[in-house]
Amino acid sequence: MTTDSRNTAKSDVLDLLAEQRRTFLITFRGLDEVGARTRSTAGELTLIALLKHVTGTERGWVRTLVERDENAEFDMAAGTASWTVGADETLAALLADYARAAEETEAAVRDIDLDVPVPLPTAPWSPEREWWSGIKILMHILRETAQHAGHADIIRESLDGANTTMQLGADAGMEF
Repeated sequence: MTTDSRNTAKSDVLDLLAEQRRTFLITFRGLDEVGARTRSTAGELTLIALLKHVTGTERGWVRTLVERDENAEFDMAAGTASWTVGADETLAALLADYARAAEETEAAVRDIDLDVPVPLPTAPWSPEREWWSGIKILMHILRETAQHAGHADIIRESLDGANTTMQLGADAGMEF
């Protein structure tokens, strides 16, 4: 792969990731603190918990990409904590933190060779060390973000009927 095509692939994945982040964030439009913390489906998920989790997940994968630690182990306590939102954690603060995480990702990836193999942390579900390319890690972050954007859309629609598709249409000038 040439340097130009590697840079294009990196740019394309970062563009798609940015698009998925924007889609994810649509689910928070017009939402107050109470709505963000409300369970609206049969599961335990809330929008604010998803926001905190997506932020922590992205940061964790970027740390894996940058640090390339061959002795790393998944931190189960941090993984569990990423789903727990304290009373002192506000929607506004977590949205700002998510924006910072996105900026950190863009900055970290800018100068990294994504073809160099990266050791993944071992975990109970993956006790043998695996090695992924940087591009695969970025695509995994993209997949995680897209998956949770879908979760968020279902939770939001169950809360008050708002959904991402209608918001995107309204943004484009469509009337419903």
